[in-house]
Amino acid sequence: MPKAAMQYALVDCNNFYVSCERLFAPDLEGRPVIVLSNNDGCVVSRSNEAKALGIRAGEPLFKIQKLVERHNVLVYSSNYTLYGDLSGRVMDVLSAKAEEVEVYSIDEAFLRLSPAVDGTRLGLHARQEVLEWTGIPISMGIAPTKTLSKIATQVAKKAAWTHGVFDYANHPDPDGLLGSIDVAEVWGVGVQYAKLLWKNRIFSARELRDACDKWVRKHMTITGLRTVHELRGIACIPLEPTRKARQGITSSRSFGEPIERLDDLKEAVATYMARAAEKLRREKERASVVTVFITTKHYGRGPHYSNSATLELGDATSHTPTLIRYALRGLASIYRPGYRYKKAGVMLRGLTMNGAVQASLFEAPDPSRHELMQVVDQLNARYGRNAVFFGAMGSSKKAKWHMQVSRRSKRYTTRWEELCHVKGK
Repeated sequence: MPKAAMQYALVDCNNFYVSCERLFAPDLEGRPVIVLSNNDGCVVSRSNEAKALGIRAGEPLFKIQKLVERHNVLVYSSNYTLYGDLSGRVMDVLSAKAEEVEVYSIDEAFLRLSPAVDGTRLGLHARQEVLEWTGIPISMGIAPTKTLSKIATQVAKKAAWTHGVFDYANHPDPDGLLGSIDVAEVWGVGVQYAKLLWKNRIFSARELRDACDKWVRKHMTITGLRTVHELRGIACIPLEPTRKARQGITSSRSFGEPIERLDDLKEAVATYMARAAEKLRREKERASVVTVFITTKHYGRGPHYSNSATLELGDATSHTPTLIRYALRGLASIYRPGYRYKKAGVMLRGLTMNGAVQASLFEAPDPSRHELMQVVDQLNARYGRNAVFFGAMGSSKKAKWHMQVSRRSKRYTTRWEELCHVKGK
């Protein structure tokens, strides 16, 4: 296949959460390791050794407990603070390697490469540099479209001869390669579309590539047609290096164990709002609409209840105490005693940039609020999250609503008190 005018590369951090854990515990190398989701529920990341034991992504821990014990599988709670920091370091290294970078997820990024660049050579160099500078192993797939770069990355991760980097344009048999890819594994083909395609005897990426445009557009809309064209080497999905304008910010968690008391719910909601407000200020935005929601388990015994409340603020703000006050007012209106609540959360909407906020006609702005929040954010950035916190958030670290993280490793890169200690011989 001739080189396209543009090249896309997809960088994927290998078994990212596990790689982060191994970075500060080298003795984990070569041993089966899994990382769990919130509240230590399901498997979200697996080492190659854990995959070889048959452990699948998404499996609940209780279902594989015997397998874990039999093979001495090491189990970790998610350490999102550590993973997020290391992800940022990886993306910083990649940003110097390409004309444009789109951070697609915490462990994936698309790069736009110049047509004159030798993709394989750049990829091998980037892989070595990321490993040396961050300790995280990556794989890279290069292709004329983003969809094909996804497929190329699968090859890079699975085939040892690629050394972690594979250029689709250099494959001697692209038809054979696409024929070996299940259509369900094609980027953009969800579960329902996969069932539709199987029903119509389209089983591989190659068969989807060769499908009739008219049929695809009728049954899979224009989005599906773009995927087909991308499989043909026609770039239809552009890189998105800049952040899209968001509709809102959500902060929510499932509780470590169900709670019934309003006071416990208040602490949880205040904490989630403080996190959302911090993110709001980091993005230099303010919110004019607050939504709070609570829910019980959707299954199991006992009565079920779910509700939400939305309140409009007089003026858009990022002032945490104001946002907490509105959230707690909404919570009080929807709380019902006698239920065992499993989850709560807040949403901030009506977002505007700081400089675009319309001043109130009846109330003068209070610059001291903004200055106070700046000081709070600076102190927490320097001394660690919740070095300064609001009373409504509660002070107990053992509250029932806190997530279960009994197996979490230390947050080595963002907490002074959790720095890695090196012992001399």
